[in-house]
Amino acid sequence: MKVTIDGQSIEVEPGTTILQAARMIGGEVVPPAMCYYSKLKGSGGKCRCCLVEVAKGSEADPRPMPKLMASCVTGCMDGMEVNSKSSPRVTEARKSVTEFLLINHPLDCPVCDQAGECDLQNLSFEHGKSETRFIEEKRTFEPENIGPNIQLHMNRCILCYRCVMVADQLTDDRVHGVMDRGDHSNISTCISKAVDNEFSGNMIDVCPVGALTDKTFRFKSRVWFSKPYNAHRNCPTCSGKTTVWMFGDEIQRVTGRKDEYHEVDEFICNGCRFDHKEITEWTIEGPRAFEKDSVINQNKYNRKLQKVEIATEDHILLGREEDRKKISMAEIPLTEEDIINQKSLGNNG
Repeated sequence: MKVTIDGQSIEVEPGTTILQAARMIGGEVVPPAMCYYSKLKGSGGKCRCCLVEVAKGSEADPRPMPKLMASCVTGCMDGMEVNSKSSPRVTEARKSVTEFLLINHPLDCPVCDQAGECDLQNLSFEHGKSETRFIEEKRTFEPENIGPNIQLHMNRCILCYRCVMVADQLTDDRVHGVMDRGDHSNISTCISKAVDNEFSGNMIDVCPVGALTDKTFRFKSRVWFSKPYNAHRNCPTCSGKTTVWMFGDEIQRVTGRKDEYHEVDEFICNGCRFDHKEITEWTIEGPRAFEKDSVINQNKYNRKLQKVEIATEDHILLGREEDRKKISMAEIPLTEEDIINQKSLGNNG
């Protein structure tokens, strides 16, 4: 099937969604996604960040779809034409969705460990507004301890359901989920049980905001101060392929390897994530690459820097020759003619 997104055409297999087709094309046509996760079955259709405009339904039925469609759950049709970033309707809708997500989200980025790698930060930077129309009090929840390794900040949660799907699809005994309804909905454990499954740490990797963070890394450092390296170890539980975040010779945290859409390539076990922080336990493969506009990528080893050349006249920083002669310098003493000229200037003044 042939699908056209923002004027760029691509051939896709039946069953491909618009978001998947956009990711095949790449670049700016790819809609943002806060709830969709390609590694999790049934994800998508909740955050509405990936709305697109279907200008042509298909060759068989060329009528446009009257409403904006969630690209992560809308299948492609042969001859479909889609407007993503090129549509003013889509741009305005994404701004509205971003404003909605930020209604209850606290402005605690300066103390949040997710700052610098937060999908909501990136979404707000591109589609957010400089002012807010919300004057009511933000929704708040009491702190809850869900275990020794994972910190839950329910005030930051946007209910993307990713952590629930991870527990459903990777573990045999899920103990947490979405409690209550409407604006009282929250992530919590059943009868205050601790989340201690061997793969529970993956909840941290899939969370797009700072609602679930690593207790072993909490308040240690900012991510842009660390240097991420791809590393692996022989692990009997998982693949052992991870990203280690180092500050000097210290491994501050371990995460799963993520692709350009911030989705983990392979889920890792809690043993690799929390229990192995010695550099001797890992085989370092090399630096981890990030997109060029990522804050993590700034001033790092994997960023190519061009030599800066200043095209100015000779000795501009040392002073021009005539200026250097006007001051008494040991390297360039004044000549008798210079002394006479200075005296004459003083007498004239």
